[in-house]
Amino acid sequence: MLAAHADWSADPRKRWVSVARRGRLPDGSSGWRAEAPRPVGDPAALVRALLAEGAPVALGLDLPLGLPRAYAARRGEAGFVAFLRALAERPGFFAVNATLETVCAERPFYPARGVKGMTRAAHAAALGLGGPEALSRWCDRATAERPAGAPVFWTLGANQSGKAAIAAWRDWLAPALAAGAPLRLWPFEGGLHALLAPGAAVLAEVYPAEALRHCGLRLAGSKRAQAARRALAPALRAAMAARRVAPSPALAAAVAEGFGADAAGEDRFDSLVGLLGLIGVLDGARPDFVPEDPWVRRWEGWVLGQTALPRGVATEHDAPAPAAA
Repeated sequence: MLAAHADWSADPRKRWVSVARRGRLPDGSSGWRAEAPRPVGDPAALVRALLAEGAPVALGLDLPLGLPRAYAARRGEAGFVAFLRALAERPGFFAVNATLETVCAERPFYPARGVKGMTRAAHAAALGLGGPEALSRWCDRATAERPAGAPVFWTLGANQSGKAAIAAWRDWLAPALAAGAPLRLWPFEGGLHALLAPGAAVLAEVYPAEALRHCGLRLAGSKRAQAARRALAPALRAAMAARRVAPSPALAAAVAEGFGADAAGEDRFDSLVGLLGLIGVLDGARPDFVPEDPWVRRWEGWVLGQTALPRGVATEHDAPAPAAA
């Protein structure tokens, strides 16, 4: 089996992927041999190269895969995969709105720049949603373990994921799915292990910050600082050993030096941490958990390895099920 995790960005220079192959380790035991992070390049070419090795492929992506239920409730598609496939014929969907006046269901991303009245509450109102929380999927909301993440359609500031979604959905995933590429999206099409098979790549949303907690790691400082990443090297090596991940010499060197002093160091770091999170679920160290909620499973998606439900969710069935297609 091959496992890979791509740290994503709207800027192709900040997209890095770490790859590991399951097999025999030098001591004769079973585990993973991991390579040093490398640029993603053309994502379709990356997937083809991984699939060409003839083994099942699990690919974690640090970007949103899913839509908030309040928005999805107005859609006519069967679910997120069908919605994403249809976006190949709707390029206007990805145009980022400069003002609230042009925000609508067919053009939901906002804002293009900082403007007066730029709030998430105003954004939600422009989309006809009930309030700012309606912009978020369950997996975006705060839990007892972590603060809230950014809504899918928000595109401004450090805490945003909309630009990464646009870059991946528009330039790769929508056209690839429309063309029949062998991609399977977790959890919309089934459980992680059930989807794995030679000839197809299983894509899953993986957040390095979530994976960092799952590995028991904590940075003493910002991940943007090489010194903080370098100080974490002993704990990171221990986490790799616990996951039965043997680093290549180049990866061992990258870990020891804190993944470099340039601006992409944090992206290389995130690609490895996300890979460890993915491997943890593949090998059973973390459960392949998805809430028993039809909106999550059909439309919203989930973060691989996350088990905590959002704060304030008393039940896993707090809304009517989406209508059958």
